[in-house]
Amino acid sequence: MAATVTASLDVMGGDKGPAVVLPGAERALRRLPGLRFRLYGDEAVVRPLLDRHPELRDVSTFEHCEISVRMDDKPSQALRRGRWRSSMWRAIDAVKSADATFAVSAGNTGALMAMSKFCLRSPAGIDRPAIAGIWPTLRGESVVLDCGASIGAGATTLFEFAVMGAAMARALHGKAKPTVGLLNIGVEEIKGLDEIKNAGQMLRDAALPDLDYIGFVEADDIGKGKADVVVTEGFAGNIALKAAEGTARQISSYLREAVNTSLLARIGFLIASGAFRRLRQAMDTRRANGGVFLGLNGIVIKSHGGTDAEGFAAAIEIGHSIASSRILDEINADLAAYRPLEGALREAKTGAM
Repeated sequence: MAATVTASLDVMGGDKGPAVVLPGAERALRRLPGLRFRLYGDEAVVRPLLDRHPELRDVSTFEHCEISVRMDDKPSQALRRGRWRSSMWRAIDAVKSADATFAVSAGNTGALMAMSKFCLRSPAGIDRPAIAGIWPTLRGESVVLDCGASIGAGATTLFEFAVMGAAMARALHGKAKPTVGLLNIGVEEIKGLDEIKNAGQMLRDAALPDLDYIGFVEADDIGKGKADVVVTEGFAGNIALKAAEGTARQISSYLREAVNTSLLARIGFLIASGAFRRLRQAMDTRRANGGVFLGLNGIVIKSHGGTDAEGFAAAIEIGHSIASSRILDEINADLAAYRPLEGALREAKTGAM
């Protein structure tokens, strides 16, 4: 990979667009001084704001785009309106043309996935991409996927998610042989859907050398950090993600209310301010903002639409970490190792019908 890492940004994406994207990019630049940017958006809106961030402006190229994908656009609508012309498409296309190392958008998730799949395609052998998220746990951080790219998944797709998630854990967290668990309603092998059971059997049979399959995990095991990688399909994964984020905000609200109940409580807060500061940092979901689209011929990062500048900076930093690794090569090598097993499973299913 070239020494210079360039991020292409959909400046118009998200609830607040340039008002968050530009200061977020500047924060990321201060922490990663060698980073360069390609910015795509509406010139009339972006230029005046970009001039307020001279550090960012001086290491960026800007291109006007006449269309912005709306947050309520259906993926099919976004493709029809925005292909070739929108800020979202142009940011993704920059990765395809090698003008950028990775793309980041806080825009419409469905549209971003549809455009990424259409523009970048998937490597041979990958059924569908997944959104992989970083999940804070009691033991550090885990990779969870799929967090909402698509609904439903067969055994083969779950197996591929496990391989891709393990590669991400190695790249981001330095895990030589990350532990992998399948999210299920119980840890017993007799529980759960057939797709999950079959995926577990495939992972045991494959015995891949660079991941350690530990079996089924339950939802409360995610926060415990029981597995470095937790695999599920997008419907359950997105619900789990939103539930965890909502719980974190709920607990923060409870703490604020408790602190303000009395003078004694406020004094106690001041005495324990160091502990509360560490708790707030541990529960700060912005640090983990940025879902990685795995299973594409290129790197695309999805930032939360409602994030702030710090959260968008974190998404850029995740993209930089992924780009600095050899994750795409690792995924392709691991998947190639299991192709014979996939064929045998399909033949067995055909014979049983």
